[in-house]
Amino acid sequence: MSKRIRAGTLTGLTGLTGLTALTAAGLALGTVLAVPAGAATVRPPGFLSAADLPPHPSSSWTAGKVTAGASPDVEVDRCLAMALGDGWDSWYRDFRTDLDTSARQVSVELSSVSAAKGRFSRVDQDIKSCPAWIEQADPEVEATLKDYGKLNVEEGAHVYGLHTETSWGATDIRLLSVGRDSTTVTVVDWGQLGDFGDAPVKAFKKTTVTAVNKLH
Repeated sequence: MSKRIRAGTLTGLTGLTGLTALTAAGLALGTVLAVPAGAATVRPPGFLSAADLPPHPSSSWTAGKVTAGASPDVEVDRCLAMALGDGWDSWYRDFRTDLDTSARQVSVELSSVSAAKGRFSRVDQDIKSCPAWIEQADPEVEATLKDYGKLNVEEGAHVYGLHTETSWGATDIRLLSVGRDSTTVTVVDWGQLGDFGDAPVKAFKKTTVTAVNKLH
């Protein structure tokens, strides 16, 4: 059974995330941070393919290239930016359909297992804090987080659902997961218009397991 976390239980945080929240706040995509010269030469971890994403009922997935550096979407997404947005030894891959559903995978290679454990914990906490960031950034948006539990894959993974709704009725649903294999941490981020009932949780958990298994 999922655990439902309301933003009211989280305080003292600022920031913004979610498709609706980004639009409501009028944020624009930032400039991609510079990547150190050595980062591009490091071999990236394995990434999901389009076929690994939860099937869309009416549109196929298209996968972008695996790209070194910080994803521009992560830079404006305060739910993940503090943990994943520096661009050092990190890679991302964007996925899209022809309709309103999109996804993204971001992976970061840390210097040690200890550092990777710390980064995993930071991302996990940032996701839990996300509803408070959204609502403090824009009082017109209500955000709710559901905890879909941990997955037994490599060193572990955790899956969440995030729903945002504006005062004028626009709603977005987002599935987020963070996983770790040795010194590599990966995040999978899926989103579309809708609410919790529209989220393919079972398929997304399978996607997360595949993402972690593909890292090495």
